[in-house]
Parts: sequence; C-alpha cells; structure tokens
Amino acid sequence: MGDLAVGARSGQDGPEEQRPAEPVPPAAGDAGPAASDPGAPGFPAGGSGSSGTDIGGSGHSGDSGDDTAQDVDEPGRKPRKQRSFWKELPLLIGIALVLALLIKTFLVQAFSIPSDSMQHTLEQGDRVLVDKLTPWFGSEPERGEVVVFHDPADWLAGEPTVEPNPVQRVLGWIGLMPSANEKDLIKRVIGVGGDTVECNGTGLLKVNGKALDEPYVYAGNTPCSLDDQGGQFKVTVPTGKIWVMGDHRQNSLDSRYHQEDKNGGFVPVDNVVGRAIVVAWPPTRWNTLPIPDTFDQNLSAAAPGALGLAGAVPLVLWRRRWAAGGTTARVTPGNSGVPGSGTAG
Repeated sequence: MGDLAVGARSGQDGPEEQRPAEPVPPAAGDAGPAASDPGAPGFPAGGSGSSGTDIGGSGHSGDSGDDTAQDVDEPGRKPRKQRSFWKELPLLIGIALVLALLIKTFLVQAFSIPSDSMQHTLEQGDRVLVDKLTPWFGSEPERGEVVVFHDPADWLAGEPTVEPNPVQRVLGWIGLMPSANEKDLIKRVIGVGGDTVECNGTGLLKVNGKALDEPYVYAGNTPCSLDDQGGQFKVTVPTGKIWVMGDHRQNSLDSRYHQEDKNGGFVPVDNVVGRAIVVAWPPTRWNTLPIPDTFDQNLSAAAPGALGLAGAVPLVLWRRRWAAGGTTARVTPGNSGVPGSGTAG
C-alpha cells in the first residue's frame, strides 16, 4: 500500500482500483487543501500556483493580466502620442507671423533711420520703435514729439532707394524689419494746429511768440538756417496739420523747404504713423525719446474766439451796470447825465 501511494504521487500508474479519486470541491466554510501545496489533489505536478490556475475559484492573479490588456485595447484610455516638433513647427511659425503682423499694424513698428537729419537725437542706422496704438484712440501729435509720417508731397523725390530682397520684403511686411516700400520720414513736431511758428535769421525759433531753448539741436547749428528760405519764415499752422523740423537744422529738408508744395510745408495729421518712443538698436544707443522740457512752457495760442470773449466780458458788465442805473436813478439839477451817476430815490 505504501508503494502504491508513492507511485501515485510521482505520477506513476498503479492498479486502476488504487488510483486516487477525483478531487471534490470543498464545501462552504471548508478551507480545503492549501493552494500552495504541490501535493494537494488535483494540483499539477511540480507546480507552484503561478500558472494562473485557480483551484479555489478566486482568479485574482490571472484576471489582472486580462484587465490590463482590456484597458490598453480601449481607444478612450490609450495614451496620446505626442506630435513631433517638426510637425508642430509650421503651426508655431504661422501663429508667430500672425501675431507679428497684428503688433505691427496696431501696436508697435520698427523703423530704420536712413539719414543724418535728426542728429544727434537719432543717428543714421538707428532702429526706433514707433507707437501706433494711441493714434487709433484719437490721439494727435504734440509739440516736441518725434514722429514718423508718410511722405506728404514727394519730399523724398530723388532720394536713392534700396531694392530689398524677397526675405527682406517678407520681414518688412510683418514688421520684423523696416519696410523699404513705405516712403516715411521722421522729424520733430514744432507746431500744431493754430500755432504760429517763426524764424528770424540766426535768432531763436519761436512758437506763438515764445522762444524755444532747444538743447537737442545739432551742436554748432543755429536753431534756424542761415539761408533765406529756411531762416526767414512766419507761418500759422492750419487745423489738422503739423509743422515739423529736423534736429540737424542745417541738414534737414523739412517743412521750411517745402512751403511751395500742395500742403504749404505742413504735414497732415492723417499722414502721421505714430510717435517714436525708444531707440531699440544698436544696444549701445538704447534710449527713450521723451518730449524736451522746453515744450513744458505754456505755448498755447490764444484762439480768436477766446480773445473775443475776453473783450466782450467788460462790455457786457458795463452795459448791465448802465441798465441797472437807468431804471433806479433820478436826474436832479447838476446831474452830469452820465448813466448810473444819479442818486437813488
């Protein structure tokens, strides 16, 4: 009997009547043979329970692998594959170009200084940033500002132009480089609508009769030119126009030298692109462009309407006094007859 039992456990066939009976599932509450016992009835020979076969019916170790496979197969739970950088690059470039174009159109645009007419405030080759936002809200140029404006009446006729290459054209169109196609100038605003601007030879420049102290004028220059055309003038700026001059007075073909054009040398406010606010390039030239202190003084011209009102006030008061005296005074002998000189009754 003992040999048969050993043979049965080792997998050797014994007599048919001595083979162990088929395992019976344990009853409820009965733990049954240990799952980890290799000698338990019905347990495969040499097994350790790691094959996934669940004798007790729990099935946890085998079902976990099936659940994982099921989760991966579900489309909604698959991890998204990240796009490659090269596939996203065109989209990033497109967004950057759109933003640059919007900034150039409505906010800030870069301009290059092509001449010496604004020395030493601006040097040839400087890059300035121009505020284009405030004009959209109705802001108009003020005295002392450095402004960029479209050529009002062929002021740049005969000036040499550089033909840009295709890359420069694209960069200029989106505002990353100064545009070579736009004919723009940069000068300082001296007078606005209603101002009287005058120069008398080598004297100081005057606005509404008040002399300007101009420290920004190029060293060695007189505020007004020495020639007859640029050194002797007196103009009144029309409404909606500005009078502009370069800081390098003896090297600037500004409003003084275009008084024979269709605008009389004035620049329409609608031609103004915006105010130059900062020198952005080169880094050694970085600087802001504030309004000089000389324009802080009261330079406003008295409007004709204001002068008329000022003259009318004393007349109206005198007339009211006369009317009041005429209704209450009694004329007596010796009264001079001057209205309001009688004694009250």
